[in-house]
Amino acid sequence: MATPNSTTFSHLTFILVGIPGLEAWHPWISIPFALMYTAAVLGNCGLLLLIATQRRLHEPMFIFLSMLAVADLLLSTCTVPNTLAIFWFGPKDISFNSCLTQMFFLHFGITVDSAVLLAMGFDRYVAVCDPLRYTTVLTNANIGKIATVVVFRTFCVIVPAVFLLKRLPFCASNIIPHSYCDHIGVARLACADISIDIWYGLAVSITTTILDFLLISVSYVLILWAVFKLPTKDARCKTLSTCGSHICIILLFYVPAFFNFLTNRFGHNIPKHIHKLLANLYVLVPSVLNPVVYGMKTKQLREQMVCVLSRKGR
Repeated sequence: MATPNSTTFSHLTFILVGIPGLEAWHPWISIPFALMYTAAVLGNCGLLLLIATQRRLHEPMFIFLSMLAVADLLLSTCTVPNTLAIFWFGPKDISFNSCLTQMFFLHFGITVDSAVLLAMGFDRYVAVCDPLRYTTVLTNANIGKIATVVVFRTFCVIVPAVFLLKRLPFCASNIIPHSYCDHIGVARLACADISIDIWYGLAVSITTTILDFLLISVSYVLILWAVFKLPTKDARCKTLSTCGSHICIILLFYVPAFFNFLTNRFGHNIPKHIHKLLANLYVLVPSVLNPVVYGMKTKQLREQMVCVLSRKGR
């Protein structure tokens, strides 16, 4: 049978339904989601403002942290408001082009997050393993180059996914059993072979998120090797404490990322509503907790925050 002509049969709009199977609970689920999104916006915007206004925080680690905050804001803002609208008002129509735009920014935010965590891992590696060259390696010019590479790499690997979806005909259901558009979720609605989409999505995951995680793991193996060579226990504990916040954020991002990746491809026995709920939490929880983790575990941030608050209290 010939493949339907995409111009004739493709849908102009899709319908996002939220979390299938939990429709009756949508108003209740929206309460923690709205609170977490508000906390994510306030926390990340507050972090960006603090880093921008306090000269003592104009260091590589905090510049990378501000990049992570921007990526988190992008990731949560391109999905959560739409999700809340569905929870409050029911299934929502979304045009095909808007769906593609949301999909692009969703995967763009995830991939930038991963790349920034890799850059932060490199920052910790230089700080611990080669501290004498730290200021010459991580100059403002080099940080700018790293940021440019992060954005350029992400753009180059995500844009093809948009065109892969645009070529597909959608002549069957136009209902997306989710609260936002993602690449494979939309591709599965097509009435054509999506093997290229599946393999491309897998290739992107391997060459970005998985590769980033492996490189971060290598950096921490080298960091631990250097730490255990230090002469005293106090020196080892102090050095490891500087990496503590980064390790927590790595776990916050990659554990749900890998769980979402594996269940999306192999977790056919996991109930759909659990998978979709976790996918929604995956784009929101790291955005909420990243500023909290760094605020609690980074002495310089705490001191600057206390300094700013005390000045305002006068």
